[in-house]
Amino acid sequence: MTLRPLLTDEQKNEKIQMYAEVTIPEGASLGIHRHRGNAESYYILSGTGLYTDDGKTYFLPDDELPLILPELEDYKGRNGQAPLENATEWKKYDRNGIHGVRETSTMPGSAGSSWYYFRYIDPKNDKVFCDPELAKHWMPVDLYVGGPEHAVGHLMYSRIWNRFLYDQGLSPVKEPFKKLVHQGMILGENGIKMGKRFPEFVVNPSDVVREYGADTLRLYEMFMGPLEVSKPWSTTGVVGAKKFINRVWNFFTEEKNITDTDDGKLTKIYHQTVKKVTSDFEALGFNTAIAQMMVFVNEVYKNGSCPKAYAEGFIKMLSCITPHVGEEIWQLLGHDDTIAYESWPTYSEEKCKDAEVNIAVQVNGKMRGTVLMDADLSNEEVVANAVADEKIAKFLQKQGGQIVKTIVVKNKLVNLIVK
Repeated sequence: MTLRPLLTDEQKNEKIQMYAEVTIPEGASLGIHRHRGNAESYYILSGTGLYTDDGKTYFLPDDELPLILPELEDYKGRNGQAPLENATEWKKYDRNGIHGVRETSTMPGSAGSSWYYFRYIDPKNDKVFCDPELAKHWMPVDLYVGGPEHAVGHLMYSRIWNRFLYDQGLSPVKEPFKKLVHQGMILGENGIKMGKRFPEFVVNPSDVVREYGADTLRLYEMFMGPLEVSKPWSTTGVVGAKKFINRVWNFFTEEKNITDTDDGKLTKIYHQTVKKVTSDFEALGFNTAIAQMMVFVNEVYKNGSCPKAYAEGFIKMLSCITPHVGEEIWQLLGHDDTIAYESWPTYSEEKCKDAEVNIAVQVNGKMRGTVLMDADLSNEEVVANAVADEKIAKFLQKQGGQIVKTIVVKNKLVNLIVK
């Protein structure tokens, strides 16, 4: 860490003491990069502190805030200095008997914006930064999504800000975020981070939107893999995403495919889809949620028709990923209002269950066949169905001996122990 030459020895010692009091976990290191602050600090947190002629630090009184920064002919910083170093006259401070030079190199944007989650709660309050009762109601933030680079930027600063506000009795919580998720990086088709080194593998989102549409881009990115995993771009995958959207459009915009009656053939798969998509969205498992929606569309095509209630529920879920197509199909299904404020589809646990299941039949731990039977049967009924099966019965007869024990895993298998 480098301290500015303009600081007096006393000020340097004060800063060193301040940093010395910061608790750092054993084995961790703290790096503060001054150049980043310089690059951004023309706009963020500049000039509100100054160094007086007698070597003291002075902060502007409230009636001089907000501080309006000067317009510059040259916004380039030089020799590691902040752009405001170019405002030679503005830097000089002379008011109310205070003479000094403004501080121009301060915290970067990620520091200055790191308490915004409080302001979102109460954005129009001109008395305090956030109403305490509202802060108690809304804090802490449920989910923070940011890449690994945020750990030493915005995330670090936001926790420091919150800890300070907590110590001052202004934040109701010691930690501002309940859950942290680091999203993975989208790599080039060569499996390497996109950048100047391999410009031929850089993907411009605007080009994808222009050729395939924004919904295709959204769908493909969400379907690439788990959110937290880095994965390579695939143009073939983009084409596949577009085909799926076309498949949805072609079926659900055809009036004859949507029925007012329900023959029950799609009941189970629909309720299973609502259940899985709901659960996967909560867990940020967008790729598996989309996979389940694809399964539903395949079943719809096999059936040849879809009850309107199921069609509407499906489009509600899909619109979270492909909002433009979702809104269009929603209108074509007979609605005048936006889909955005519609209630989320519901499911029945009972209707998610299979009416029949294939039970694996083992004899002395070895697989000997499967038997189709009603779901949720008692253990005795499962065993009775298994030994009544022609193939299993012949094997038991050939094997000889008696069944001395049975082990049943509900709706999955039965193991017959024969001696």
